[in-house]
Amino acid sequence: MALRFPDHFFWGTSTAAAQVETAGEHPWRGLRARDGYLFERTTDHEKRRAEDAAYIARLGSIYRCGVDWSRLQPEPLAKFDPVVVAEYRTFFDDLRARGVRLMFVLHHFMHPNWFEARGGWLNEDNISLYINYVQQCIKHFGEYAAYWNTFNEPNVFAVNAYFFGDFPPHRKGKYFQANKALDTMGQAHDIAYTLIREKYKDAPTGISLNTAWFDGANWPGHLAASLARWWFLTRAARPFEKCDFWGLSYYAYMLFDPRPIDAMNRLEALEKRGIPHDKMWGYRPEGLGRMLRRFWKKYRKPLIVTENGICTDQDAVRIQAIRDYLQVCHQAIAEGVDLRGYIHWSTWDNFEWHLGPTYRFGLVRVNFDNMDRRMTEAGLFYEKIVNGKSAEQ
Repeated sequence: MALRFPDHFFWGTSTAAAQVETAGEHPWRGLRARDGYLFERTTDHEKRRAEDAAYIARLGSIYRCGVDWSRLQPEPLAKFDPVVVAEYRTFFDDLRARGVRLMFVLHHFMHPNWFEARGGWLNEDNISLYINYVQQCIKHFGEYAAYWNTFNEPNVFAVNAYFFGDFPPHRKGKYFQANKALDTMGQAHDIAYTLIREKYKDAPTGISLNTAWFDGANWPGHLAASLARWWFLTRAARPFEKCDFWGLSYYAYMLFDPRPIDAMNRLEALEKRGIPHDKMWGYRPEGLGRMLRRFWKKYRKPLIVTENGICTDQDAVRIQAIRDYLQVCHQAIAEGVDLRGYIHWSTWDNFEWHLGPTYRFGLVRVNFDNMDRRMTEAGLFYEKIVNGKSAEQ
């Protein structure tokens, strides 16, 4: 059986500049990941842009990506480096010639070292520095953007940077700082939203919010899951409600007992309960449907799946995950949810933040010894969906 999606529905893939380009002067540079790799070279994207553009064009009409702020603007309020601007514009011109437009992400977990040295998102004075960066992105790259994300997953950034300590600046247990960062980003979002809409009225602007299905294994677990659900999906969304659409990412079924149970830290506990999983989290695709219905019911604004995928080395598992998730998307549309598009994470294997590059999400496989790429069977499967606008079940 083939799933038919609306004619206006679009497909694409996504990466983040920090995860695919050799590290610039930003706080992730030099981090030693869980799998032992050093956050430095990543995938050589800046050396292989034409090759990567060809893969991108095979996998959809929208490419969700950003730029390396630290390379463009080596100091506060400086004019963008014209050489770096030209490099990105050449790449974006190539994509446009291949029929691909951008969902342009302004902040994806990464900003320059000089921004962090001034307090990062805990310092409201930094909002003006971000806005200067936004204005220059609008000037130099706005013509390529069909959609904008002012921020990628601010809830993930805030909780990992200021509560769990996995992201720079690696602070643990700072709940109020996590909330402060959210609110500062929210203020910056509102200003950036207005600036983008003034210049590009036909380019819808929003964020990408990470979502998850939070569940409890017992009574203490249900309480912990309820608190996580409130903070992650309600409290974290509140500062970003000024938007044209909600971009939602979904990967995880998160169980609590009351501690989190996932495949990275408590694999035995997850398997003991018979919960399917990838290399990182519990796997419950129906959770994406829950999130789509939740945000549609609450906000009545268009939705886009801005990230979705599975951490696995196995093509067959990834293909089945695509089938499962698109079935969920199709059902949500049938129920009246205004879902406009699906963007798979990720185009090619990248450096998975503090975990490392062996945590693979790519439709294109990267050999991290020599950075060679090859299309996977899962990529070929997704390419057929993109070309035919149907998904075989």
